Amino acid sequence: MDKTERLFSIMDALRRHRMPVTAAALAQEQKVSVRTLYRDIQTLIGLGAPIDGEAGIGYMLKPGFFLPPLMFTPEELEALVLGARWVEAQPDDGLGAAARNALAKIATASPDDLRDRISDTALWPVAIWGQRKPVPVLGDIRQAMRQERAVIIDYQDEQARASSRTIWPVGLAFYEGKQTIAAWCLLRNAFRNFRTDRIVSLQLTEERYGKRRGQLEKEWRASWEHDVKYTEGNT
Repeated sequence: MDKTERLFSIMDALRRHRMPVTAAALAQEQKVSVRTLYRDIQTLIGLGAPIDGEAGIGYMLKPGFFLPPLMFTPEELEALVLGARWVEAQPDDGLGAAARNALAKIATASPDDLRDRISDTALWPVAIWGQRKPVPVLGDIRQAMRQERAVIIDYQDEQARASSRTIWPVGLAFYEGKQTIAAWCLLRNAFRNFRTDRIVSLQLTEERYGKRRGQLEKEWRASWEHDVKYTEGNT
């Protein structure tokens, strides 16, 4: 990698981080010495890149900075296309349409017209297209998480026992053939997982979460990790 490519790569790395990243971490990623990394940062600053930070603390891009359109490597383009096609194969019509639109924007926003390269990318997710059935509640769950609004569901468990619950959705996991909602359940006062195919009805309310979704996700992860360690310790 020559210096120009490395400078663009450093900018890409800084764009991925929301918090300051140390020179040592950047140098390791770029496979250069820390001393070289410091020189590259100063070069970028001299060229007008809005980089905040200093040696020993870390660096980050100032908010609101947008890089100009860049060329995609073959691997980057393949990753984007495969990811978008996987989303299209899921039973969420809203996300599927968004994935198609995103690829179209990427294709036309690049300095080169990438439409031919995208259509010629021979990478496809394994999916049974004829058996794909939309799951309308997925869009409501995503909206609930974005807006941190409680959801009321009528639910049947694996024994067909019915219950009505108010939940705060924390995350949505897509498996092959099914989707699972991780949520704080007000009925059980604990985190629970709910399969979307067992939701009989769903109502998005105006009631706000009792905590920020980001904090709930941290607590859910801690709970999940605790359960995994407990299970492993008792096997």
